[in-house]
Amino acid sequence: MKDSLVFKEIKDNRGALVAIEAEKDIPFGIKRVYYIYGTAEKVRRGYHAHHELQQLAVCVKGACTFLLDDGNKKEILRLETPNKGVLINKMVWHEMYDFTDDCVLMVLASDHYKEDDYIRDYDEFVDLLG
Repeated sequence: MKDSLVFKEIKDNRGALVAIEAEKDIPFGIKRVYYIYGTAEKVRRGYHAHHELQQLAVCVKGACTFLLDDGNKKEILRLETPNKGVLINKMVWHEMYDFTDDCVLMVLASDHYKEDDYIRDYDEFVDLLG
């Protein structure tokens, strides 16, 4: 289930650059970008899955931990470099926690925000998986 990705870094004496291209580096077109920052200590975020949405999460600064659950297997993944990301496929329950003070978590999404795509109750998520 783990879909961690490492992106090519271009580095020289000026610094580093990472480019992420839709439908090349990730398996979907990008329709929405958002980022999470300023998360208080000991706060957990997420607590949901999506019926159809796919996402790529990248810590562009700082670090955080992901819990990913596809109903059969739970995995924990730490993102702590801006050239690594995690692909969150549809029907994967995800939670984020242990944010560093300086964490900026950027998420690229395959579709616009649609509340009816969210599954916010874990028991319902498990029931939908059958």
